[in-house]
Amino acid sequence: MAAASDITRLLTAWSAGDRQALNELTPIMYEELRRLAERYMRKEGGGHTLQATALVHEAYARLAGADLPLRNRAHFLAFMARLMRQILVDHARARKSAKRGDGFEARYAR
Repeated sequence: MAAASDITRLLTAWSAGDRQALNELTPIMYEELRRLAERYMRKEGGGHTLQATALVHEAYARLAGADLPLRNRAHFLAFMARLMRQILVDHARARKSAKRGDGFEARYAR
């Protein structure tokens, strides 16, 4: 595992606009993020269409578009945890919306 100072250096570089820094950070933090995602997925119950790997990838995709100065490893993990929770909430809302017939009136009301 990389030293906390290496992670902080990469986060600082990424926040300053170095896109390669995120590519270097990804393999360093991936397993820890995957374990975090697995914990969240266990709380979701069975029959979920998302998997831990997909949750991590979606969180990274959202992180790549964020303009947020992440200060250190703890801040990075907290931010990623929040992104994962938001993704799960968004996913649940979309499933419940589809279950209620979202858009049904708009498609068939004339």
